Amino acid sequence: MTSLAPLLALGALTSPLKRRISPTAALPATRLTHPGLRIDHGHLAAYARLCGFTGTDPLPLTYPHVIAFPMALRVMTRRDFPLPLLGLIHTGIAITRYRALHPDDRPELTVYADKLVPHRRGTEVGMVSQARLAGTLVWESRSTYLARHTTGARRATEAAPSGRAGPAPLPTVTTWDLPGDLGRRYGAASGDRNPVHLCAATARLFGFSRAIAHGMWTLARCVAQANPAEVTDVQAEFKAPVLLPCTVTYAASGSAFQLRGQDGRVHLSGRLGGRTTATSAPRS
Repeated sequence: MTSLAPLLALGALTSPLKRRISPTAALPATRLTHPGLRIDHGHLAAYARLCGFTGTDPLPLTYPHVIAFPMALRVMTRRDFPLPLLGLIHTGIAITRYRALHPDDRPELTVYADKLVPHRRGTEVGMVSQARLAGTLVWESRSTYLARHTTGARRATEAAPSGRAGPAPLPTVTTWDLPGDLGRRYGAASGDRNPVHLCAATARLFGFSRAIAHGMWTLARCVAQANPAEVTDVQAEFKAPVLLPCTVTYAASGSAFQLRGQDGRVHLSGRLGGRTTATSAPRS
């Protein structure tokens, strides 16, 4: 895996320069492409074990996102990218696999920033990652990242009672005990050694009392708990950080799933879907 440390450091240094955050700002038109990426089988196996997948062929649904993430980070650390990397929150993701990817495939990866949209707590950016084989789109993820700042909508929301209940709890399937070093272990497997995930001392610099689990680990673990061979698409929202160590509950009913804390707080919620191999991929 490409080391993300230099990019994370660059993002931390340039973030204070990006103070004027607006959903009307211009996004870089750059599309980064890596032709014919060779997949490291050892890295793939380590990732699969840590996330609970029992096999690596076809590739776990979430794995292409991990190998494309360094490219996404390069886009987000560009000088013309309008949002500060420091404090950017991964709020959601949608992944679709149109055709199975295998460990010996050499996919072409493309990453680009899609659009900025206003959010009640700031501004969100969409980041798209795609994998192609012989020019055909076979896998795609669309992530949203939130840059928090004061907005008129947020002030109005905070001034008035919401009156909204949280998501209804789904039936418990199983529980997982997450160790305190999970962030460091996933960081080694994914390359994402963001300080907020490593230990309590570095997490406190960002306002957390303890290290937090990677959102993409929690999503991958939920996908692995389902029938990963049948799951070809997932949509999920990251609702609250998972402080390590802890015990969490995986709950599911039909296509819906949740990851909850012992206090009932929902950390992650989403839906899993399956599609036949005859489904055609969109051209883009």
